[in-house]
Amino acid sequence: MQIRSFGVTFPSGQRPSPSLHDTAGWDQLIYATRGVMTVHTNEGSWVVPPHRGVWIPAGFRYTLEFSGVVALRMLYLRRGLHKAPPGCSVVNVSPLLRELIVRTNLIGSLDTAIAGQKRLIGVILDELEMLVVVPLQLPLPRDPRAARFAGLAAAECTGDVAVNSLLRQSGASRRTLERVFRAETAMSLGQWLRRQKLLHALRRLAAGECVNAIALELGYNSSSAFIAMFRRELGQTPKKYFET
Repeated sequence: MQIRSFGVTFPSGQRPSPSLHDTAGWDQLIYATRGVMTVHTNEGSWVVPPHRGVWIPAGFRYTLEFSGVVALRMLYLRRGLHKAPPGCSVVNVSPLLRELIVRTNLIGSLDTAIAGQKRLIGVILDELEMLVVVPLQLPLPRDPRAARFAGLAAAECTGDVAVNSLLRQSGASRRTLERVFRAETAMSLGQWLRRQKLLHALRRLAAGECVNAIALELGYNSSSAFIAMFRRELGQTPKKYFET
């Protein structure tokens, strides 16, 4: 058996067990046909909207958080079957790969010893080679002061974050944290805070909340300003993004 699958749907408001999932021996592609999930690891968090997936290499441990009704369809690939980047990443899932994931979930598992399944594995691997990574990760800094700032900012991701107050509580100057965030997350402090707001907005949009309410909550003067930020970051308006 080279590929196995698992599918489950979680109703709105239901949360999975907080226990860590271990990917030892198997690479994973976790795909949401509906709803938004957030994957948390020690390295950071990845928000996964509908019709996107998250690639998790073998050996990573993670927890899942759901927004709205979430329908998961997962592929497990035997370690080494697909040569992917070593880290976690959110990826765009092509229409063909969506159908391949659904088909594999109906079959249950795929084995190269069966001719038809061997061909299906080959097509899946071809599609995986063309996955496009999208910027939906919020990397976590390791420095204790920066990690404290990130935790405090997470509790205040709505509206205008009082950065100076958070800096004082973190015990570090802005200059110091700018240096740390760039070194440990490859993002400036401002970029990291904007990414945090974007991922928070994705979860709220998935729950069915209107753009205007989310824009005001996040401190934008208008929904058009929020939509402009969303399009700048993800290339589409919120409506189009959730339709594709």
